[in-house]
Amino acid sequence: MTDNRTLETRDYYVIGVVVSSVLYNCVLAMINANVMRLGFAHVALTEILILFGGLVFILRKGLFEEDIGALLFAVFTLAMAAYMSAVNGTVFIDYFRNVLIIFCFAILGTWSNRGTVRTAFKWSCWCILGGLLIEIFFLDLYGTLFYPMSYFENTRGLEQISFDGSKLFQNVLRIPGRFSFGIIDHRAASIFLEQVSLANFCGVLLIFLATFWSNLKRGERLLFFSTIVLILLTNDSRTMLMFSFVCLAGYFLFPRIPTAWTLVYMPLVLLLGFLVYFLRPDASGDTLDGRVVLTVKHILETDIFAVLGLEAAKAAQFADSGYVYAVYAGTVFGLIFFWLFVCLFPAGKTAEQRRFAHLLSIFLFVNMMIGGNAVFSIKVAALLWFLAGYLKFAPGGRESRDPTPALQAGVTPVRKQT
Repeated sequence: MTDNRTLETRDYYVIGVVVSSVLYNCVLAMINANVMRLGFAHVALTEILILFGGLVFILRKGLFEEDIGALLFAVFTLAMAAYMSAVNGTVFIDYFRNVLIIFCFAILGTWSNRGTVRTAFKWSCWCILGGLLIEIFFLDLYGTLFYPMSYFENTRGLEQISFDGSKLFQNVLRIPGRFSFGIIDHRAASIFLEQVSLANFCGVLLIFLATFWSNLKRGERLLFFSTIVLILLTNDSRTMLMFSFVCLAGYFLFPRIPTAWTLVYMPLVLLLGFLVYFLRPDASGDTLDGRVVLTVKHILETDIFAVLGLEAAKAAQFADSGYVYAVYAGTVFGLIFFWLFVCLFPAGKTAEQRRFAHLLSIFLFVNMMIGGNAVFSIKVAALLWFLAGYLKFAPGGRESRDPTPALQAGVTPVRKQT
């Protein structure tokens, strides 16, 4: 029988890698605002170091037969990146970077126990809640600490125009006529500095809460639930507001539905997207139907050259249309492999695992229709796939199993703990 103390032992190295993926952007912004000017290279190097930290841990543990699916996904994407770089005449590894994030944090999750996962989520949540409270009640201090406008201009090359003299990132400024609760005069961003990642973090937190609700302490429930509510009230994300109701219904419904059904979500989302397009072909702007119609139009305009990866340079133009971005950046085969991995990687034996599997697919495939490629960002993807990896072998964790070694980096095969 697995010792409960083993389930709650925390691996602070893994926690540090995961939490750093959430915090690094705001730390760099503080340096840019108050110490020295930074550029894109600093951001890229920091992300590489975080991934390196995760991969070092994985290689020390070794890769086993049960990691083959994730490894094949990463190797296939690397091969596609090499192919696309060759046919486009330039190095193009953007989509491979996205898949490497998935691989790294999913495998980290498989080596983690419940105590490690809960601590990583709690620390991340406290940091984001703290940043959100500063943004809401001390906006001038928030601007001084992070100066988002300067950070995105220096590190991303995005020219910023301040309409009100603030230091906020231009995209968080409220669009006239957009849905809002009116709590603050802009869309909250917290330590992410931009509103999309905060909205997606809310989605990940909703998945975590729906998955673990019955196993969380009262204080943990209060922390996660209050953070979700505050984000929904200040971020003005229509998608996450609707997703919160899906999570509520899914808590009771999804344990009764096999995880194999997750394979229908992406085709269903695409089918509904085309239905919206045929019913509202003139829809446009920052509305749900406008975003759906924009994605479908891009899909219809995608030619055979893009499908085969011959127009990779155009991928960045489709940041708001996730499916089209995935095709341009990774070919149609890359999109198919992503779909299969999302649906087949999660386990489906327990109620927790089935809730997570269904909510993961809905969150990703709906977001790719109306929210673009932001779900691939390490700021959000790290926590999401870390949770996916843990639930692969929950509740005992993979170290309570007896895996068969496939590829090892000088370590002894893990044996079953009792």
